Amino acid sequence: MSPATLDWVASVLSVNLARVRTNPDPRAQSKSTGIDKVAAPEAVMVRAPGSIHGGLGSGLVGDTIGNQKLHGGDDQAVYAYAREDLDAWEIQLEQKLTNGMFGENLTTSGIDVTQARIGERWRIGTDGLVLEVSAPRTPCRTFAAFLDLDKWIKTFTQAGKPGAYLRVISPGAVRAGDAITIDYRPDHDVSVGLVFRARMSEPELLPQLLVADALSAELEAYARRRVASNGG
Repeated sequence: MSPATLDWVASVLSVNLARVRTNPDPRAQSKSTGIDKVAAPEAVMVRAPGSIHGGLGSGLVGDTIGNQKLHGGDDQAVYAYAREDLDAWEIQLEQKLTNGMFGENLTTSGIDVTQARIGERWRIGTDGLVLEVSAPRTPCRTFAAFLDLDKWIKTFTQAGKPGAYLRVISPGAVRAGDAITIDYRPDHDVSVGLVFRARMSEPELLPQLLVADALSAELEAYARRRVASNGG
């Protein structure tokens, strides 16, 4: 796995922070949610938030995680979603989707987030920020209730464009317009899309995930349990 800077550059279209609102899912454990995110007008500091339980929640200063039992923490410090995928959803859903509407902290351009490999490192901007891809997003009831779309979790799962969670390797500021450069890409083929399919619909793929050392702790433990229960 030799480090390499690739010869193409993507960018951050917007940096999005929560506009805290009442959770639209009446059955949710948390009565408030930060899924509704809007573009920040200035640079935002990003740092490791610590444990999912009792930590700072989001990796972005000024952001809010509603349910810290399931979301946030070091392995889910930053959520990125591609503008290209939002554009495709706009056509399919026949409605406008603004940056941040999927709850993403970073709306990106020019990078195939679904094909990003677990352990891939993104250097963003010029302030030293380095993030590492750790897991796909899995859809929850709050996501479905916020968008108010019938059978949204099934639709989102079938599309296989989940966006990526990233952990913070080196803290720094991020702002709209910052370049994203792939500083490092592991030599395995475990992508965000592959992990999502293994977790959501194709469990036979789970053994393949275990070669990815940077996989989130929660997903690694899940994969190991399932593989062990099936006899290895």
